[in-house]
Amino acid sequence: MTISAVPARAVLEEACSLAGFDPAGAEPVRIAENEIWRLPGKVIVRIARAGQLKAAIREVRVAHWLADNGVPAVRALPVEQPVEAAGRPVTFWVELPAHEIGTVRDVVTLLKQLHPLPVPHFPLDRLDPFIRVAERIEAATSLSEDDRGWLRRRHAELRDWWQKRPAGLPECVVHGDAWVGNVARTASGPLLMDFERVSVGPPEWDLVSTAVKMTTTGAVSEAEYAEFCEAYGTDVTEWEGYELLAGARELRMTTYAAQHAATRPEWRAEAQYRVDCLRGRAEPRPWHWKGIM
Repeated sequence: MTISAVPARAVLEEACSLAGFDPAGAEPVRIAENEIWRLPGKVIVRIARAGQLKAAIREVRVAHWLADNGVPAVRALPVEQPVEAAGRPVTFWVELPAHEIGTVRDVVTLLKQLHPLPVPHFPLDRLDPFIRVAERIEAATSLSEDDRGWLRRRHAELRDWWQKRPAGLPECVVHGDAWVGNVARTASGPLLMDFERVSVGPPEWDLVSTAVKMTTTGAVSEAEYAEFCEAYGTDVTEWEGYELLAGARELRMTTYAAQHAATRPEWRAEAQYRVDCLRGRAEPRPWHWKGIM
């Protein structure tokens, strides 16, 4: 869902006033569900959805915790934050230096630093692989009611399976959305970004994000994945719970596309294709899903 930059700027100006920043010269970086602005002086402003104050507080705490533990990551500015403007939580970050999207090797390098850390003293939620999936299905109005009904049933099946999941590696702090898009490669090395889904749960959830890029979408080669497994020390596809976690990740990827296709017609074919893949109407895996947003 794209949001007009006009009300976004009003929120930005109010938030900057509350936090002591000058919004003059602000430039929009990305105006979508979460809005990103750049201020002069290498300051990034992130405006989250209404109702996400708890998540914003957690993101800032996680950023400080990662910094304290020496994990390369985007840094929250040392100001009192988040602030709320027009009911929306707003956070302030150090702008990254010149960078490009991370690699599979970068992802595993950062997970190897994150997963061994002791759980912090501030509260973290338990991992929920299905957060916002139900809402996305209801918002996916470009799909037929038959397809949406199937997605609801698949969601319920996977949720039930999640409650009975097999034992795996010891639980730890997990990133929650660990893929190359949430890693920035800079001249000094990779940096972890986006702490919206950081929680406590099975580390396999972070590993499955890369695994499905090989087994489901074919975006990661077998050689890249073998290197990933060697670096981490385990292959999540060999775990008996892999089908469950891969299914949850596929459902998230499909409902994400379907939600946005409701307001962006150019993504409707991709959303429908993903549903068709899950329902057995397309070729066998790996499929070739195209990125959106």
